[in-house]
Amino acid sequence: MGRGNGDTNWNFSVNLWDIAFITLGLSIISRETVIPVLVSQLTDSKLAIGLVPALWSLGFYLPQLLTANWAESMPYKKPFVMIISSFCERLPYFLIGIIVLFFALSAPSVALIAILAGVALSSSGAGLATPAWLDMIAKVIPVRRRGIWFGLGHGLGQLMGVVGAYFVGQILVSRAFPTNYALLFFLAFTIMMISWGGLALTREPISEVTKKAAPLLHYLGRIRRVLKQDANYRRYLISKSLVNLGGMSAGFFAVFGTEMFSLDGRGVGLLTAVLVGTQALLNPTSGLLADRVGHKTVLAAAAFFVVLAPLSALVYGGTGAAGPEGSALASPFVSGNVPVGLLLTFVFLGTYLAADHTSSLPIILEFSPPEERPTYVGLTNTVLAPILIGAPILGGWLAGAAGYVVMFSAALVAGTVGLILMVFWVREPRRRTPQRVEEEQPVKTAS
Repeated sequence: MGRGNGDTNWNFSVNLWDIAFITLGLSIISRETVIPVLVSQLTDSKLAIGLVPALWSLGFYLPQLLTANWAESMPYKKPFVMIISSFCERLPYFLIGIIVLFFALSAPSVALIAILAGVALSSSGAGLATPAWLDMIAKVIPVRRRGIWFGLGHGLGQLMGVVGAYFVGQILVSRAFPTNYALLFFLAFTIMMISWGGLALTREPISEVTKKAAPLLHYLGRIRRVLKQDANYRRYLISKSLVNLGGMSAGFFAVFGTEMFSLDGRGVGLLTAVLVGTQALLNPTSGLLADRVGHKTVLAAAAFFVVLAPLSALVYGGTGAAGPEGSALASPFVSGNVPVGLLLTFVFLGTYLAADHTSSLPIILEFSPPEERPTYVGLTNTVLAPILIGAPILGGWLAGAAGYVVMFSAALVAGTVGLILMVFWVREPRRRTPQRVEEEQPVKTAS
């Protein structure tokens, strides 16, 4: 038993190292800031900028069922995860850096294609590895420590990311284009490989139960049976889809604030700091709560805050009049023309993201029996993918065609329905299947 406890603590630590540093690495070449700005310097096309998050979501969510069937047959998941995560997930960022360095000025279209292809390849690698990786995590981190592990990992990565953002700014200002962006990709790749070291040090026990990879048609039939027979899991997918639809407005709050209140650079920086800081503080808190009361409660809290965020924007944004005078409720103002109400919107958004990031993946492990974990992981992310990809597109269309008030109102309605269903319709899987808590017992490594 002592050896088992030692392995549990070791695996908790080295995988914390992995998730914290890859979170930091991804923040260095942020898909929300750095990559879009770089793309805008290579082309005037707004479509190209929009392709960055779209390609990432497609690459990450859709391929997971392709490897879930295979992952169930693997007695050890780590070798597969290490290969995919190094060559497919991390290496593309190094290659992007090289191509940007040598072609951004002489052949910007080549650099643009490399960026889009690299983002798609990296996200596809992450998606292909996720079912096996999460199954490995389920084996090495006990049920009631997964929440704090996810929360601490993301929180530490985001805290380091706040410091990293300072150096990102310094590199962008002190170096000429495109050397500055190339250096960011090289730095991100280096940090991601540091995270890979934590993955490599994981002590994975052999899977006690495995399934032989099934023929494709038989496997698809099994997936249909899962959806038909597991009513609580099916209810969760419906509820989570509506909550995700309620998140359609998340990417538009900063643009809304800029147009409504003429935010300057300090204002945008302040909103970013509030968003990242809120997540960094609340990720560990969400993890502790999830370990004590279950991930469904944390996801219900996430749904509550995904409702509060557009509600706050509606209240403080008034009817959409331009300028700080547009709403009496928008005062007082703080640095950079930022109204206190808009800061509150970003606190709500950060709280939603922290809770969602902490519990969205671990709860899947508690719906599924151990031998079917990769299938449940791949199925969940594949089913939720269309909403995750389509929600921001729908939000953008509504904002452009009918205005922010209509878009925020639609997000509010969808999120409220999702919240009600998550609270009253979905049952806590941990309480319904107490036998799975047996996984809490440390598993001795094969030796």
